[in-house]
Formats: sequence, C-alpha cells, structure tokens
Amino acid sequence: MTATQERTEAELAALAERAGGDLEDASPLEILTWAAGAFGERFCVTSSMEDAVVAHLAARAFPGVDVVFLDTGYHFPETIGTRDAVAEVMDVNVITLTPRRTVAEQDAEYGPKLHDRDPDRCCALRKVAPLEAGLAGYDAWATGLRRDESPTRAGTPVVGWDARRRKVKVSPIARWTQQDVDTYVAEHGVLTNPLLLDGYASVGCAPCTRRVSAGEDARAGRWAGSNKTECGLH
Repeated sequence: MTATQERTEAELAALAERAGGDLEDASPLEILTWAAGAFGERFCVTSSMEDAVVAHLAARAFPGVDVVFLDTGYHFPETIGTRDAVAEVMDVNVITLTPRRTVAEQDAEYGPKLHDRDPDRCCALRKVAPLEAGLAGYDAWATGLRRDESPTRAGTPVVGWDARRRKVKVSPIARWTQQDVDTYVAEHGVLTNPLLLDGYASVGCAPCTRRVSAGEDARAGRWAGSNKTECGLH
C-alpha cells in the first residue's frame, strides 16, 4: 500500500499504536520522516504560529508539507505576521482555515464577547469545527504538543490514535522540554512569535491570553481566572 492510498480506520488505528511504541525514543525528525513516508500528501502539520518549530522540522522531512493554521478572527497581529513570515520563507504550504461565521456574525447570533461568557462554545465554533472540516482530506496530522507543558499533556504519545477525529495524531516534540525548543530555535534560526519575548509563554486568541508572571505555568496565561485549560483541539 502506498502512502497516498486510503486506509481503513482500523488500519490507521493499528498503525498508530505500533508506531507509538516503535518511535517513542526516536528524534522528532525521525518521527516526521516516518509520517511523511507513511502518509505522503495525506499528512499535514497544524500550527498556532506560537513558533514554527514543528513546521521547520516537518519541512526538513517533507518539503512542501501542508501547514494548517486556524485564523479564529481573534488572533494578535503578531500571530498573523508570524503565519505570513512562515509562508514566505519556509518550504511549506500554509493553509488558513476560518470559522463559518465571522466575529460580527457570531456576535449577532450569540451576543458579543462569547469568549467571556462561554469560552468552550466560542472555541468549539472558532477552532474545533473549522479544524475538523479542514482535516477531512488527511489521515494524519502533526501537533506541537509537549508533555512538559501541563499535567493534561503529560501522557501525550509521540504517535497516537485520535479517536474523535479518526486520524493518526503525531506529536514529534512530545518528549522535548522548553530548553530543547529554545536550543532548536537558536541553532536553526526558526521563526517565533514576537509575543514570546513580551511576557507571553503561550499564545492563543487575544481576548483569552495574558502575560505570565515569574514562576507561573507556561499555560497560566490561557483562559486565566477560569477552570478551562484546553481549547478542545487536543
């Protein structure tokens, strides 16, 4: 079977389980090289444009790889600028997904500032639904999840089965630390979001992201003051 042929869900799930064990100790580049060979054009990278580390790694393994970005309509200008710079200078194909409703249309239907009143609903409308539609043509997708980011991500496999989306989920830098990321960025001159130099440790939508204080968890600036820790994509 070639990488471009469609596999059944059972085949994909079995492949993910085997690869998760086989590649646990592999480098991110080895993991992405495996994914490129296993899935070909049915593989993509998703990026929040907090940095372009996984996109850079993926481009080394699979030049021209699709990099999927969710433009929620609430991003910082710096995030959009990072996306545009990645598209300009890296050997990737940036694909921008947008929600079905504009921010104005969502405000008209649900009321202004849904992100304050019901952040889960806002994320579902502006992130989860567009991503699920955008991933329809792929069998596998790569993320930048790391185990050290938060307790909810501590068990992230380097390759696993995303049962909700029925796709293989690849997290090539799952075993990396922030120091590993910083070292890779410095060694390869990888593009990063300027907000990371302005007190933001994790960058999401502007209304739901703040700077973090010394000693705080890297994701403490996301949905601060609420019990929410994830947007629902993972």
